[in-house]
Amino acid sequence: MSWEFLVTALVVVLIPGTGVVYTLAVAIGQGLRPSFVAALGCTLGIVPHMVASILGLAALLHASAVAFQVVKAAGVAYLIWMAWNVWRGRGALTIEGRNTKAPVRMLIQDGVLLNVLNPKLSVFFLAFLPQFVPVGASDATRQMFFLALVFMAMTFAAFALYGAFASALRKHVLSKPRAMAWLRGTFAASFALLGFKLAFTGR
Repeated sequence: MSWEFLVTALVVVLIPGTGVVYTLAVAIGQGLRPSFVAALGCTLGIVPHMVASILGLAALLHASAVAFQVVKAAGVAYLIWMAWNVWRGRGALTIEGRNTKAPVRMLIQDGVLLNVLNPKLSVFFLAFLPQFVPVGASDATRQMFFLALVFMAMTFAAFALYGAFASALRKHVLSKPRAMAWLRGTFAASFALLGFKLAFTGR
């Protein structure tokens, strides 16, 4: 495993996307432990994409316009649905003063679906992982699985740190109704914008 892979992977996992927004929202609304569960859900959501890229199934998704558009449409719909739930103060992303905890199943389910329904991840890993495997390596598949596991560990660690930072500010935020309203609107808008960005993203 090269330092180039570690640096590139670190940059990728630190860039805010749907997983980071989701983890931050859960951290503010639910607290530290739920944010770790959310981070785990988001991490598990990239497993199908990694497996698909390693086995070559991502190439089919990239080649088939219909398959790509179907998965993308589902992903856009789910992001908009998440935005609506946040705006209405419902589900796992509820930001409110009560000490209400969402079920672990719901937190993991939402995190998994956010990433599973993003077809760009399969295409990304199809292009990303092979770059760090020597040409002609006899154990290329094993090496890519190892790199994928390292990437997953880095993803979970980065998301958990985001969650820990946000949860540290939770009490301060929850004591201010105007701040809660502002955050609810910000997270809702973030999910909506991510949905629109995905909608206009090509293969």
